[in-house]
Amino acid sequence: MELNTIQPAAGAKHAKRRVGRGIGSGLGKTAGRGHKGQKSRAGGFHKVGFEGGQMPLQRRLPKRGFKSQSKPFKAEVRLSELEKLPVSEVDVLVLKKAGIVPELARVVRVIKSGDLTKKLVIKGLIATAGAKAAIEAAGGSIE
Repeated sequence: MELNTIQPAAGAKHAKRRVGRGIGSGLGKTAGRGHKGQKSRAGGFHKVGFEGGQMPLQRRLPKRGFKSQSKPFKAEVRLSELEKLPVSEVDVLVLKKAGIVPELARVVRVIKSGDLTKKLVIKGLIATAGAKAAIEAAGGSIE
C-alpha cells in the first residue's frame, strides 16, 4: 500500500445535492424549499423556539426547580452504618470499598442517625455537631 493509492471505501462518498439546476434534476424551481414563507427566503431563519411572535413555550411555562451539579460528589453516612464496619479507622476509601458511598463521592459527611458504641477514628470526613459528640462519647476521634 502506498499513500498515493489510498482511497475511501466504495459507497463511502457521495456527491453533494445540487439544487436549483432545472426541472430535470428534480430539485429545480423552488429547490426543495416549498412555496413562499420565511423559510423559502435567503437568510430567512429564526432562533430556536421561535413561534412566529406567539409567546414561546419555554416562556409560557413557569420556572421550577434546580438540579445541583455537585450532588454526585457528595454523600452522607449514618452512625449506624459506621457501627457495622469491621475497621477502627474510617476514611473515604474504606467507605467506598464497603459500598456505603458511591465511587464518585469526594465529600462525605457523617450524620447523627442511629447509635455508635465502638471507638472509631474518623479521617478526612466532615461530621455534624451531633455526630461529632456521639463519636467522641463512644471514645473515638475526628481528624
